[in-house]
Amino acid sequence: MEKVRVVAAGDSAILILFKQEISEEVNRAISATVQLIKMQQIEGIVDMIPAYASLLVEYNPLVIRYEELYKRLHSIVKMDTQVESLEKKIWEIPVCYGGEFGPDLSFVAENSGYSVEEVIKRHSRDAYLIYMLGFLPGFTYLGGLEEKLHTKRLDNPRLCIPAGSVGIGGSQTGVYPVDSPGGWRLIGKTPVKMYDPTKPDPILTRAGEYIRFCPISLEEYREIEEAVAKDEYEVKWYKGE
Repeated sequence: MEKVRVVAAGDSAILILFKQEISEEVNRAISATVQLIKMQQIEGIVDMIPAYASLLVEYNPLVIRYEELYKRLHSIVKMDTQVESLEKKIWEIPVCYGGEFGPDLSFVAENSGYSVEEVIKRHSRDAYLIYMLGFLPGFTYLGGLEEKLHTKRLDNPRLCIPAGSVGIGGSQTGVYPVDSPGGWRLIGKTPVKMYDPTKPDPILTRAGEYIRFCPISLEEYREIEEAVAKDEYEVKWYKGE
C-alpha cells in the first residue's frame, strides 16, 4: 500500500487519502483504519465517512484542536493495519426475483445471454463488498458484479422505485433503501429494511462489510415481510474469510 496522506478538509474535518483506486485492498485498509481510530476513543470525533479511496473524519473543534487530531490520525495511519486479518461480515439479504418485483429480469437475461434462472443463480452466488454508503440513507455501493451481468440503465428513469427493490445499474448492483426515482434495472425485491429510521441504528450495513443475496419464493417473501412489520425478523449474517 502506497503512502497514506492526511489533509485538512475545512474547519471541522480531516481527510485521509489512501491509494487512489477502487479495490478490495484499499477498502480493507480503510476499514482497518476505522477500527484503529475507534479503538483510540478520541474525544471530539463526531463521525467517520468511508469512501472508495478515502476516509473523512469529522470532529468538533471546540473539543479537540486540528493540530492534535492531525497528529493522532497521522500516527494511526502509520500503524500496521493488518488488513489480511480482518474477518468478513457477510449479510444474507433474502430476495424474491422476477415477477412484479423484477420487471427487468428478462431484459438482464437477454442482455447477458443467460437464462433467467442462470441470472438469478449468478447474481446470488457471490458476496459483494460494500465500498461505501451514499446517494440515499443506507444505499450500498457494491463491488464484484460479474461482468456479463453488467446492464445499462434505463433511458428514462422510473419516477418511483419501491424500497427494497434490487437492481443493476451499469457495473453495479444494489438495493434501494427507500422509495426513490431511479434508472436501475429491477430484478427483484427484498422484504428486509436496509434503512429503518425507527431503529436506534437505522442503517443495517456498513462500508467494508459484504452482502450476499439469497433467492426466496413469493410465499417466503410474504412471511418475512410480515415478520419485519412485527419487528420479529432478524437479518442473518456470518463471518467469512
